[in-house]
Amino acid sequence: MFEEGNIIYFDPFYFKNGNSAKSKYLIVLKRTADGKNVLATLPTRKDSVPEKDTIEQGCVELPEINLNCYVISSKKVITTCKKCFPFKTHIYGHQIDLYESELMNEIYPLEGTDYEIWGKMDEKLFAELIECLRTSRTVKTKFIKLLA
Repeated sequence: MFEEGNIIYFDPFYFKNGNSAKSKYLIVLKRTADGKNVLATLPTRKDSVPEKDTIEQGCVELPEINLNCYVISSKKVITTCKKCFPFKTHIYGHQIDLYESELMNEIYPLEGTDYEIWGKMDEKLFAELIECLRTSRTVKTKFIKLLA
């Protein structure tokens, strides 16, 4: 399940804070060397990029307001199986996080029931996403080291 570049769809996804659950995509960015944790991001349709800096596709780095975002157009094929997100999608550098593999496997034990591997991200697009996050000043240093 936690192969780098996999896009996993959960219905529902239980957030770490325990306050809510909803349908969510998760993109696996990196597995730790010991395999105990997964660095991942939860893409969102919420657009927090200032209007003057809005782009259709690519990396937005705005250090003056501490914002890093990788934007994916709804028209962009993002998986090796030729899928697109159903809406313009935003991946924010400050929102990437570590998830415990064992805990995730306990919460979501059954593929096809608890989660679906929605697709594998296109290699070129995945490399652009990683580069956008890895070179950002808004991403935590410990995550940048993992992505290096």
